[in-house]
Amino acid sequence: MTTPHQPPSPDPATKDRVYRSPMGIVGGVALLGIVLWLGIDALVRGEGRTQWLALAAMILIVPLVSAFTVRPAVYANEERLRIRNPLRVIVLPWGEIASLRSGYSNEVVTKAGTKFQLWAVPVSLRARKKAARRTARAAAGGERRGPGGPAFGGLGFGAPRGDVDADGPLRAETDKIMDDLRELLEHREQAESAQGEVTVRWAYEVAGPIVAGAVLLAILLAMG
Repeated sequence: MTTPHQPPSPDPATKDRVYRSPMGIVGGVALLGIVLWLGIDALVRGEGRTQWLALAAMILIVPLVSAFTVRPAVYANEERLRIRNPLRVIVLPWGEIASLRSGYSNEVVTKAGTKFQLWAVPVSLRARKKAARRTARAAAGGERRGPGGPAFGGLGFGAPRGDVDADGPLRAETDKIMDDLRELLEHREQAESAQGEVTVRWAYEVAGPIVAGAVLLAILLAMG
């Protein structure tokens, strides 16, 4: 509840839209569970060098798996696009973005020509093919419809056109996300509040433990 001595709550329209990969998170959590289970078991049951190797492996693998599965996210609001990739955080005002491209990966291209991959919005060729097949089936069903409505003389047989007429072709989920981001770019790239500089920050809080674990594991292996 807002009081006279408190600033009003921010406009909901300016809040971040958050995009992440549900399958990436599920896979990452499952893999982390296996790593922790095996590592803790080795620490408890192992002896001597085995315990040190298990500890070094956990220090390396846990942040590494987390960085590439659980960590990636894309945050979008009316001022900027913030990309949290495994080892970097990139902040791009809409005015500095030239395009959002989708191919074998989803990328944002700045006006300076720099490309950044959206790890949190991976391309699924399987999902694209599935959406294309559904669109084709829906369109074929629509073509069989007679002028009076349902196919076969209005008896109610045949597939309806579904979303093809109303909303256009069916799209894979990550392609829909890219469409949303492109629409936001189109509407906000000229806004005064969406101008600024592109900033890139390395995630040392993630890279540090990974490097430490790799160095410790290498030393232990070298010592035989």
